[in-house]
Amino acid sequence: MTTAVFLFVAGVAAGVIGTAGGITSLVAYPALLAVGIPPLAANVTNSVALLGSGAGSALSARGDLVGHAPTVRRWLPVTVVVSTAGAALLLATPSHVFDRIVPFLVAAGSALLLVQPWIDRRRTATTMARPVAAASVAGVSLYNGYFGAGSGVLMIAVLLLDGEPVLHRANALKNVLLLAGDIVPAVLFALSGTVTWAAVWPLGLGALIGGLIGPSVARRVPQSVLRVAIAVCGFVLAGYLLVAA
Repeated sequence: MTTAVFLFVAGVAAGVIGTAGGITSLVAYPALLAVGIPPLAANVTNSVALLGSGAGSALSARGDLVGHAPTVRRWLPVTVVVSTAGAALLLATPSHVFDRIVPFLVAAGSALLLVQPWIDRRRTATTMARPVAAASVAGVSLYNGYFGAGSGVLMIAVLLLDGEPVLHRANALKNVLLLAGDIVPAVLFALSGTVTWAAVWPLGLGALIGGLIGPSVARRVPQSVLRVAIAVCGFVLAGYLLVAA
């Protein structure tokens, strides 16, 4: 019960941080490690637990997608197929190898969090060449299926550089694409038997509630302070995981 309450609270915090412009997994993933779940199992458990939160974000973005069906149709198949490949690669990675890789993935997510304001300010009137855009979407999708922390920041950057000039529309497109990309990996993780189901329910429920109350909380907390604090914690965690590995 204590573990469930801890994960529920961590899920709420992760959901709030996600709506405040943070990276949800940088809170949820360390919480799973803290209760004794090994890194590889924690990663797949985190992916399944946060699926509901992603669905809520995608549903709330419907209004911003009007007139953007061609963009969704263009990138949805790439996102789904390559995210699935990333999930398959994760399941094929031996746990001791993943233990050595994950510190660098956590550090990358923390670094992305720090540069997110710069990414948010990016506007471009020049559209990337289609092969470059496709390769970029595929690269982000592969990372999303394999680990995921910071993939939303990367996808927004790609969509902005691909010619979408409005940040909130790029964010809405990101929500839909990554939700679609997360469904098949979640099924693969569930079938693989590596998901710690006892941790999925409290973390997922907390993240869903955190996403609902997040906007009102986020307005009361300076985003810059929150972003730096989470990033610093992420770098500390990466250092700890590197030493432990």
